[in-house]
Amino acid sequence: MDCIKIGDIVLHYRVRAAADGAATIVFINSLGTDFRIWDAVVAALDAELGVVVYDKRGHGLSSLGETPYSVADHAGDLAGLLDALGLSKVVICGLSVGGQVAQQLYFDRRDLVAGLVLCDTAARIGEPDFWNRRIKAIASGGLASVTEGIMERWFSAGFRASGNPLYAVSRAMFERQPVEGYLATCAAIAGFDRRADTASIAVPTSVLVGSEDGATPPDLVHGFADAIPNSDFQVIEGAGHLPCIETPQPVAAAIAALTTRAKNREHAQ
Repeated sequence: MDCIKIGDIVLHYRVRAAADGAATIVFINSLGTDFRIWDAVVAALDAELGVVVYDKRGHGLSSLGETPYSVADHAGDLAGLLDALGLSKVVICGLSVGGQVAQQLYFDRRDLVAGLVLCDTAARIGEPDFWNRRIKAIASGGLASVTEGIMERWFSAGFRASGNPLYAVSRAMFERQPVEGYLATCAAIAGFDRRADTASIAVPTSVLVGSEDGATPPDLVHGFADAIPNSDFQVIEGAGHLPCIETPQPVAAAIAALTTRAKNREHAQ
C-alpha cells in the first residue's frame, strides 16, 4: 500500500504514472466513500493517462487528524500530496465534497490545476442546519442509522433493486467509514460557500450530474455550471449521486474530453 505523511495526516493513495506527454487525472472521493468508487472509471480511461486516487483525511485508510475539518484542510492535504509526487497542471476530478475540494485547490494553488471535472457538486451544498442535524443524528445513532436515506440520495431506484451486489458493497463501504471523519467532513461542507468566486474559474471545466441525484439535484448543479465561464454541463441519465459507480462509462468519456480541452488550451498559450 502507498502512503505518505502530509503535515499531521497520513494519506493512503495509489498512482499510475502517465506516459510521456499524457495528462494525469487526480480523483477526489465523496463524503462517506473511499477511492474505490473510481475503479470502474479508471479502468475505462486510456491506459496512457496518469491516475492518482487517494482517501481523504478521515476516510478509507487515511488517518483522522484533528477534527472538525474545513474544505481548505482537505485541499491542503491534496496539494501536499501532489507536491510530494512532483505533479502539477493535472486534471482534477472531484465528486460532491470532492468537487468542493477541487474548487478550493484551484483557488489556493492554480499552478496545480489544468482542468476540472466537477461531479454532482456545487459551490454550496445544503444549509448549515441540515448538516448540523445530520451530525447530531449520526453522533447519536451511528452511520447505520441514516443509511436508508443516504442510499436513496446516492443511487437510483433501479440500482438499489434487491440482489444487486454492487449496491450491497457500496452500502457496506458507507457504513464502514470512520464516523469521526464523516462527521468532521459534514462540518467542512456546512462551512463551505464559494459562490462569490465561481465566476473566476478560468480553466477548462466540465460539470456532471446524475439525473436521479437526490443529494445535489440537477437544477442545483446546472445553476452552478452556468456560473462557471465556458463550462460544459452534462446530465448523466439514470444515475444518482455517484455516477462513477452506476454509470462509469459516460464519466470516463467526459474526463477524456475535458483532458483534450485542457491540453489544447495549454498548447495554445
